[in-house]
Amino acid sequence: MTYSQYQALEFKRHPNGVLELIMNGTTANKSGLSTADHTMHRELADVWRDIDRDPDTRAVLIRGEGKGFSGGGDLSLVEDMADDFAVRSRVWREARDLVYNVINCSKPIVSAMHGPAVGAGLVAGLLADISIAAKTAKIIDGHTRLGVAAGDHAAIVWPLLCGMAKAKYYLLLCEPVSGEEAERIGLVSLAVDEADLLPRAFEVADKLARGSSTAIRWTKYALNNWLRSAGPAFDASLALEFMGFSGPDVREGIASLRERRAPDYSGGAPF
Repeated sequence: MTYSQYQALEFKRHPNGVLELIMNGTTANKSGLSTADHTMHRELADVWRDIDRDPDTRAVLIRGEGKGFSGGGDLSLVEDMADDFAVRSRVWREARDLVYNVINCSKPIVSAMHGPAVGAGLVAGLLADISIAAKTAKIIDGHTRLGVAAGDHAAIVWPLLCGMAKAKYYLLLCEPVSGEEAERIGLVSLAVDEADLLPRAFEVADKLARGSSTAIRWTKYALNNWLRSAGPAFDASLALEFMGFSGPDVREGIASLRERRAPDYSGGAPF
């Protein structure tokens, strides 16, 4: 399997069956962060099925290119979702598939997060079987800042990882979590100095790749039943998020991000 059909994702093969997956949507982004445009969002949802069927891959390491792990959704994609029902419906399906495809991918996944980690990339980063963050990483679920419900992966995994009290604090207030704090509260598996991030992530991925594939994959399958059991909560959160893309608050959220100012949601629906 060559993965030659992918445009926003890059792949490198390493010894023992480790596949390195690089989110590289930085070329058109002045911030130097990989953002999820139409192409990357679709590819992040689809790639896990291909990895699952890839006989040469025994473990995956996912990382971002440039200044951070992932920069969230491209604002042009968000605007298209707000304006076009067909786009909104398609991206809803991709967002659903991204979560379930990561959960159902039989190969163990290791994430290496540095800098900002937001949006669709963060979905894979936190749903990875072993999540490793630089201590200085900045993890943000940016949904409520944008004016939509925290859908994506949040409802399915944050309460399980760090508890309901911490999940509500960070998701409702859209507060950033450093990699060091994320490890302390259990949101990620490990936090390391940034210089050690990739060496440690490759060490873990290589150990997984050299282990018993049946034992590791079947353990992952059994443990991920905790996530599958939260499927109804996730489905509801995703539906509410995408209902928000048809409302007025998301337009104020987009405008405030473009204008680099605080949003004003005082004119929202009075209910």
